Amino acid sequence: MTATLVLCRHGQSDWNLKNLFTGWRDPGLTEKGVAEAHEAGRRLKALGLKADIAFTSVLSRAQHTTKIILGELGQDGLETICDQALNERDYGDLSGLNKDEARVKFGEEQVHIWRRSYDVPPPGGESLKDTAARVLPYYIHRIQPQVMAGKTVLVGAHGNSLRALIMALEGLTGEEIVKRELDTGVPIVYRLNPDTTIASKQELKG
Repeated sequence: MTATLVLCRHGQSDWNLKNLFTGWRDPGLTEKGVAEAHEAGRRLKALGLKADIAFTSVLSRAQHTTKIILGELGQDGLETICDQALNERDYGDLSGLNKDEARVKFGEEQVHIWRRSYDVPPPGGESLKDTAARVLPYYIHRIQPQVMAGKTVLVGAHGNSLRALIMALEGLTGEEIVKRELDTGVPIVYRLNPDTTIASKQELKG
């Protein structure tokens, strides 16, 4: 039995382009982001992949990316489940701030701690540990059973919600996962063994 899990961060958003903390705010994709989503779909199609079900967050940039990918796969009508458990990390009071301006306001060291520590949240927001606390139960109860039933499952989400999944899948520590960079619009294809361990991993970069 082949169990396939495809993770893809959304294409570039308008706020990615403007270097703003985004979190649960809901900007759309840029033209580049739309192109990245189309390319992601074409790369998955070139592998001969067809999704059986898709999951995404309630934020439009992830939903739009997922819809474009499915369109490239010829699967416009595929069942897609949206849930805020897969939302990006909530940046709280940093949301909407330019990252450079935030460094001036709060100090470079403090902003670095908020961005790159595992368990220190920004004011009013979530740490990556907090994000994992909502993402992982959802994965275990809703997504993983679909994968382990032999289905090909597409998850279109965000940098930090996907980091939380990757941390669990690859057995990484909090310190290791915060250093992992995820490019926008680049699918990662995992083939899983019957015991849920990774048989293979393929990152579909250009």
